[in-house]
Parts: sequence; C-alpha cells; structure tokens
Amino acid sequence: MARKPAAKTAAPKAVVGGLSEYNKKRDFSKTNEPAPGAMKDAGGMFVVQKHAATRLHYDFRLEHDGVLMSWAVPQGPSLDPKIKRLAVRTENHPLEYGAFEGVIPKGEYGAGAVIIWDTGKVRWLYDPADGMAKGELKFILDGERLKGEFHMVKIKPREGERGDPWLLFKSKDRHAGEVDPTERNVTSVISGRTIEDVRTKNARVWSKGGEKAPRAKAPKWAFVEPALATRVETAPASDDWIHEIKYDGYRLQAAVSGDAVRLYTRNGLDWTGTFPQIADALTALNLKDVLIDGEAAVVQPNGRTDFVSLQRSMEFGAAKGVSYFAFDLIAEGDKDLRKTPLLERKERLEKLLAKAKKPIHLSPYFEGNGPDLLEAFRDKGLEGIVSKKADSIYRSGRTQSWLKVKCVNEQEFVIIGYQPSLKGRAFASLMLGEKVKGALEYRGNVGTGFTDKTLASLQEKLSKLERKKPALTVPREAAKGAVWVEPKLVAQIKFADVTPDGMVRHAVYLGLRGDKSAEQVEAETPRQVLKSRVRLTHPDRVLFPDSGVTKAEYALYLEAAAARMAPHVYGRPLSLVRAPDGVGRQQFFQKHAMTGAPKELETVAITEKDGKPEHYLTIKNSDGLVACAQMSALEVHVWGARNDALEKPDRMVFDLDPDEGLSFEHVKRAAFDIKALLESADLPSFAMITGGKGIHIVLNFKRKHSWEEHKGFSQDIAELVERLDPKRFVANMSKAQRKGRIFVDYLRNGRGATAIAPYSARARGMATIAVPVTWAELKTIPAANVFKLKDMRGRLSEPDPWAAYDESTVALTKAARAKLGL
Repeated sequence: MARKPAAKTAAPKAVVGGLSEYNKKRDFSKTNEPAPGAMKDAGGMFVVQKHAATRLHYDFRLEHDGVLMSWAVPQGPSLDPKIKRLAVRTENHPLEYGAFEGVIPKGEYGAGAVIIWDTGKVRWLYDPADGMAKGELKFILDGERLKGEFHMVKIKPREGERGDPWLLFKSKDRHAGEVDPTERNVTSVISGRTIEDVRTKNARVWSKGGEKAPRAKAPKWAFVEPALATRVETAPASDDWIHEIKYDGYRLQAAVSGDAVRLYTRNGLDWTGTFPQIADALTALNLKDVLIDGEAAVVQPNGRTDFVSLQRSMEFGAAKGVSYFAFDLIAEGDKDLRKTPLLERKERLEKLLAKAKKPIHLSPYFEGNGPDLLEAFRDKGLEGIVSKKADSIYRSGRTQSWLKVKCVNEQEFVIIGYQPSLKGRAFASLMLGEKVKGALEYRGNVGTGFTDKTLASLQEKLSKLERKKPALTVPREAAKGAVWVEPKLVAQIKFADVTPDGMVRHAVYLGLRGDKSAEQVEAETPRQVLKSRVRLTHPDRVLFPDSGVTKAEYALYLEAAAARMAPHVYGRPLSLVRAPDGVGRQQFFQKHAMTGAPKELETVAITEKDGKPEHYLTIKNSDGLVACAQMSALEVHVWGARNDALEKPDRMVFDLDPDEGLSFEHVKRAAFDIKALLESADLPSFAMITGGKGIHIVLNFKRKHSWEEHKGFSQDIAELVERLDPKRFVANMSKAQRKGRIFVDYLRNGRGATAIAPYSARARGMATIAVPVTWAELKTIPAANVFKLKDMRGRLSEPDPWAAYDESTVALTKAARAKLGL
C-alpha cells in the first residue's frame, strides 16, 4: 500500500531545532566525529555521506540556520523522478560534520565507516523552516553527483513504526535519469576512497589490535584558516626575512593530542585517512595538544618534490610514500601561538620534532639573502621559495608578511570543457579557464600528461558535468567541436609560459586538486596595472638594458614607491637626469620647465642670482612621479628646501663618496663614525645607500635658518670630520686630495644644489635604487647598490626604515655648535 503524505498542519519554526540531540548521543572523548564548533555558515552546503553502520545507508544533510538538517536514506538518493526513496529524519548535525570522513569507533553511536559520497550547494526554493512545518521541502542541489531540483514530503509512519519518515525524490529536469547514482558511484568525491578503503585503512581509528584499539579522541586544537603567501617576482633581500623551500604538494595542518590526530587540508577537509602513514608517525611522537602547519609531498630521488607523484600515490585509497614537511607551529599546549613571532614559533617546533623520523621532517629555513637563494633554488630545479618576515605573526589569509616566488610556471586552472579525441581516447585535450576578478577567462588547452587511468577517471567525472553552453566566452575557433562541462573540477597545470593573449604554452596536466574548489581558484600571476592616468608612450622601451626594465615597469615602480617618496620629493624643486632612449644613450640634467612636458610635472618660480625668476620643475603627487617615467627621467634629485619656504632649508645631506679602491666596509665605518659625532650634539641622522658606491647621511632640520647658515654648518661638520681623522676623510672635492680617502661632500647643502631622492632609481644599467635603511640594517648590507628596481616590491612591503624621520626634526643652534666644538 502506498504511503500517504502527513497532514500539512501548522507547526512552529523551532521544528528545525538545534544540536542538543547530537551532543547527547556522542561522547567526544571517544568518537572522532566533530564536536560543534564556531562555524555558523557554510554558504548553503549539502552533503551525502555513505555510512556503513549496522546497516549500510546514506545520510542526507541540508544546511539551514547554522546546522545540517539530516535524514537517513536506506537506499540512497535516486535521479529517477518515478522513484521515491524513504528518508527518516535524524538529529541535526553541526556544519563541521560536512567535512567528516573516517571511522566511528566500535561501541559508539553510529559506529562504522563514513565517506563523503557527494557534496555541494543547496538552494532553497522557499523558506525551509516553513517547509519543515508544513512537511514539504523543495530545493536545488549543485553537487558532483546530485544536481537539479529535488522534493521531500513528510509521510505518516506505519502502524507501530517509530521515527519521522519522509520521501525524497527527483523532479523532472535535464539532470534527471534512470541510472542509479549509488550503483554507479561507490567512492568519496573528496578522497576517492571506498567504504572498504576507509574501514580497513583509515588511520583515525588507530587500531593496533582488534578489540583493544585505543580510543580515537578529538585533538584539543581545531583547524584554523591558514596563512597564505602573496605571489611576487623576487625574494626580499634584507636580513629581516627568512626563506623556505616551496614544496609541490598539499598544504596540511596536523592537530595532535597524543594518539588523537587530525590532518586538515587548506580548506579544513579532514584527510587523516588519506595520509595514514603521516598520522601514525605523528601519533608515535606522543605530542601533547599541538597544531602544526606544513606540506604533504612526495620527494623524488633528485631531491625535488613532485605533484604528479603525490597524485599517483593517492590513486588507490590511502597515500603511500608521502613525507610531511612541518614549517610552523600554530598552537602548543594551552597556548595559541599565532601572535608569537615566527622565529620563536620555529624554535618551539624544532624542539617539538627533535625526535621525529620519516615521514615527518622539519622544513629547513635560511636567513637573509633572498635573491641569491632564489637563484640557487632555480639552479636546483626546486618548485620555488617562500619568504617570511622573521618577526611576523601567524595571520590567516593572504598577506604581505609571507611572499612566494615560483621557479616554474605551475598553477591551478578550472576545467571548462574538452575536445573529443579522433584516436579513440577519452578526449584529446582539456579546455582551461582562469578566474580573473571573479569572472572566468579562457586560457587554452592541455593535451599531455595523462595516463590511461587518469583519462578514464577524468572521463567518468566529466560525463556527469556536461552542459549545453560554455560557462564563459571562448573564441569561435577554439570552441569548435568542444564538449562543455560545469566549471567544477580544478586541474594542476605546468606550462612553459603565457602568450600575449593569455594562453598557456606547452601545458602539461599534473592532476586534480582535491583540496580546492573551483570557486576558490583565482589567477596567481602577479598582474600590475598602472593606476595613474598619465599616458605612457613607448611603454615597452627598455630604459635599463642590463636588467631589461622597461618604461612601463619603471612607471609601475615609481607608483608603488610614491608613498615612501612623498615626504622627501613632493613640494620641492627638482632636477631630473633624463635618458630618452635609456641608459647608455644620450643623457642630460634638467631642472627647468620645458614645452610638451606632461601636465602632472608642475613648476615653481624661483628667483635666480640675477634677480630674474625661473620656473623649476616640481611635483605634488604620484601622477607627477609617473610623469617622470614618461619623460624617461631615470633619476630624481631634490632641493634641501620646500616650495612654500624656499629660503628656509630643512634637509641636510652628507654624501660619503669613497675614492676608487676603498671598500664599502670603509664607507660604512665612516658613516657610523659621523653618526656618533652628530649624536654627541643631539643631532639624530638617517642613512641611505645611494645605489652607486656611497652613503648619504640625512638630517631633518626645523625651517628657522638661512641657506648661508645651513651650508656653513654642514661645511664646518665636514671639516671637523677631516680634522678628527685626516687619513680617512677629506672635505675638499679636489681629486688629488681625495686619494685613498672618503670625501665628505657637504656641497649639496647650498641654495640650488640637489641630492638624489630616497627611492629614486639611478641611471645605471641594472636599475639600482637609492634606498633608506635603518642603522642596524646598514651593518649587514654588503654594497651601496644591492637594491635593484625588480627587488623593490618586497622591500616596499616592509616597515618604513625612516618611519621616525618626521618626528626627528632638530634646530641649528649655538648649543649644537658648542657640543661639536665649532
């Protein structure tokens, strides 16, 4: 006899309920199921878990109001609208349960193996609280195996039958069909494992011998959103960064409390059963309440890690031969370490893993010298480098404190379709898309890197995702004959380079990313776009030939450096070193306005010695700096006074210019000696390496004295330095007198004289930069030209070494002169 729908009587919305029943049925010191956590919204999740308990069934769960409403479906869901499946309402589950896959220990409620048979998004067609009250639900599923509209209707229980029975059935739409999805699909959509794989190989049960297996408790620390590195073009050079090897594997957090271990992917999926060898090794260490961050990877005989090998190790259930490289400690004992400086966290981690054995490894790190390390990594064929501020805290999400540079072009792309094969293969090539600013863009095809097994596996997955039209715009020629699929699968692709129109060249398929969804994949290639409205002519002209820096790249740099240059450049008269065709060609100095200059280059009237006004160049914002790039002004030099008080200088510069043959160490010692001399008169100073061979010592004065006093004071100091150590210093610019000594150039402090601006490029082939540094940092810098334009993005992301400049103004006083004996 057919089952009758239950009467649709009104009921309170509280029928959706909370999690008290879930908590009541479980002892979380024994079961490895997740306890309710802080997760309140999973974005409209549904999950179907195949559950081999006393009887095999499917747990059907739909997110609403912060919980997963749950039903047990004995025969599993059907795609045939004519088939209605019994679904018995069970207790609500926490949202964290949507990532659970493993074995519930014997003796506990629901004991048995669990896999995630399907998961995705649910879209309610009307308020589910009202639907629960009325006994009827309608919704659309967008999963790997279940798609389209479904209905659930509450029915009357049979006489003597306990429980809350419903019927689950498919609506008639293009996703309906007669094939039984539970017979066709027997593996997890997350790990690819079967129920039997999980039952026999899942490391989370920690079975060491039949009935006496230890209890699988939940670790103290739960998954936290990982810290992510921002992709840059080169590694930072300064010593306040450390550098690590970038591995080609899966990011993995390890939560460990003795014999209770969980391994989480970067999205919080529980992959403990996928890497049982890692879990067992961590158990053997008997760690007490720790949360470790690291990477699972397969190491090749040549010492490199390889994603393809990792994928193949995972083809038949639990992965084998996988190493775990631990690089950070997020928590230990009762202490959350996320606000602890990185190097201290690493010291703790090193002690923690002192007795670790394969496959657990402490990931090595290297201090300073990032660019050279990057080149060494490239020479060894490594995946890349990850650079981290030595004092950085552990901050979830992508930040500028962690940077990465890839040595090879390898990236995730979304599969948007495929080209059928004419040679009897599953397909000829996969069609790739990349998300740029939230929208998919076509990036070409990949036709190599497939084994027979991967072809068959991909064909099975793609056949379930087919759609009539592409999910994005594809060029007509590339779209011919294509079979389109829903953009759900994420492929790891290696490629030689990218064509000017954005297509990958010589692409090789490496595998599917089971730890990332298509929605989370964004273009990683650093793309800078000039924000300024200044029009660049000949943007591809190479201005710095030895480094290959173009006018466009130079403009991008000036725009990026604008905030740091502003206090020292804006609102001052300028002199520019121009080289219209680049370094090595015609070069000249320009300080006056000229016809045809960009409007962003403004002027200031200055009275010359003859009493006549002349219009000098000046700028007031970042557009003015970009205009300098347009004019191929490769160096920016500034006056020691501002436009609004031209006769009251505020910037004093001592340029330490060494004679040929003197090392930079000599110059550094000289700088520190002069710094000490100035400090004896309460005159704080700031250091800048010039991008050439010298050092500038800069003082910030109050605008209360004249040019004559300004230059006179600087000359007196220079001559004092010479008197104190005449073998090392000279205050006279005569070449003959400078032999073997350092010229303390004070001449830049006169009216009309200029000095190179902080962060200005130098007109040299390698595009070196004049960079402010701290006095502490100066001790470690090997040369005045170590910073190149292409290195500066990382440098500009660091704290300002001259942050105290504006607060360090001093007055030119008689007291200062007296302390110096002048």
